[in-house]
Amino acid sequence: MATREALSIIKAARAGESKAQLALGSRYLYGGIGLPRNNGTAFYWLERAAQQGVDDAWMMIGRNISYEQVKSLSSPREAAVWYEKAFDAGIAHAGLTFARLVLEHAEQFDDDSHARAIGALSLLAGKDNHQAQWLLAQQMQMRSQDRESGVDSNVKAELPDSFLKLEERLLSEAARAGIEQAQYALLDKAWKKSDYAGFSRGAVALIGKLLQRNAAAVAQMEKDVDVTSGIFLSAEESTLLLRFAQWRLQAKTPDLAEIRHLLELAALAGNVEARLELGLLHAKMDRNGNRVFMEHGLANFKKALNWLTLAGDGGSALAWHALARIHSRSIYSQRNLNVALQYLEKAADMGLLEAQYAFAQISWRNRRDDQLNDVRALYWWRKAAEQGDENARAALKEFSVEASPHIWATHAMAHLNDKFRNANPFLSARLELAATFGLSKPEALLIDVKNADYGHCLVVDICGYYARSKRRLVSIETEAQRSVLNRISRLFSDVDCSFSGLEGNYRQRKYRLKTAFSEIGCLSLA
Repeated sequence: MATREALSIIKAARAGESKAQLALGSRYLYGGIGLPRNNGTAFYWLERAAQQGVDDAWMMIGRNISYEQVKSLSSPREAAVWYEKAFDAGIAHAGLTFARLVLEHAEQFDDDSHARAIGALSLLAGKDNHQAQWLLAQQMQMRSQDRESGVDSNVKAELPDSFLKLEERLLSEAARAGIEQAQYALLDKAWKKSDYAGFSRGAVALIGKLLQRNAAAVAQMEKDVDVTSGIFLSAEESTLLLRFAQWRLQAKTPDLAEIRHLLELAALAGNVEARLELGLLHAKMDRNGNRVFMEHGLANFKKALNWLTLAGDGGSALAWHALARIHSRSIYSQRNLNVALQYLEKAADMGLLEAQYAFAQISWRNRRDDQLNDVRALYWWRKAAEQGDENARAALKEFSVEASPHIWATHAMAHLNDKFRNANPFLSARLELAATFGLSKPEALLIDVKNADYGHCLVVDICGYYARSKRRLVSIETEAQRSVLNRISRLFSDVDCSFSGLEGNYRQRKYRLKTAFSEIGCLSLA
């Protein structure tokens, strides 16, 4: 309960007396005269005193209120003023808070503030302040990434090129000083540079800490029971476990039990790639579908399917592809080719090149089982070709306009005039369609325009009207082809293209073509 002294100070502070505000902020900061310690309330009164020119107030803010506390108590622009003043007055860690307020809320500050924040970090880093070294190294990394990507950074302060060369040294010094964020960043750089020896040396100690922190979960894994203990891992920690397990898998005689524990920890923490790796490990299969580690016992498909399904649901196309492979193999007791195709299509939908080409091949082989399988095959060949697959490009050549040229329509188009187009709009449209997509005369006269367009291809199927024809597809490859087809489709949108429609049967259409070209003096084309 507040004492009489505290009540008098509170009353004076509320009345606007700066000394009372300073005293009240100090009491809340350290406790005393019946008031509880409360950094939020302390900051409120100290800031009000600082705004009235009380130097001791911003000195107390800079010395006692951390960045984690102040970021939720005040706007970065307002708070940064007090920390910069405290840093200029000699409070070193106030400089760190000032720099973080500016650099982590870059959009709220001008270029001059950015420059001062970088200057503060540089000064502290030069005095072996390891936290400052880590923060400065982060800024250098951001600048390097922005230069590589060509995207403007929010960090607008100019960093000299010489600073960029210091990044590795600053990062190393911060890591050696025990700043875990710097250690993880250093390991990430080593992994991306394929420095696996350096990665493994630095990862061992961190891996030990993670295993110790999650000892209860590891113990349950060793007993091969469901893990019910909480998993305490951040995203970067689960990534470290995944990478360390991937590195250990490359050993001549890998310890699969240890690797499985590492992957399961990361998988339980939500790491999608770890779930994929764990599922493949249980299935005794690599990413290319080859069987591995068969000398270590039989595959556990129940666990494999569980982890691969979780990985697939998390966005891994490779997981769906792996599930498709498992369901299509005779070694799996519940082999189901229909289920395998469903998983393969999911992988293809997510952009996996191998799945797209494989699904196209299967669809084409089974085109007689489903009338639309050839359309699906062409679609997925096209998707694979867009990603650079040469086999898919070779397969698509058979469906191009050049593969079956019928130049009769091109010659016919050269003889058309406005009078003919106005008198025979549907016939003119069919001739233009034939010239654009290389159709024969029967195909041009009989194609059902409304139902032939499948977006990526034109389905030419007149077998029901012309027995000597053969169903085929023509790939729509250019914007000009698409534009022509769209325009002609609009013309035929309300037209019955069957023999009962206004165009009549095949004999009538053929006669109309012959008569029309006779009238314009082009008998050879009719």
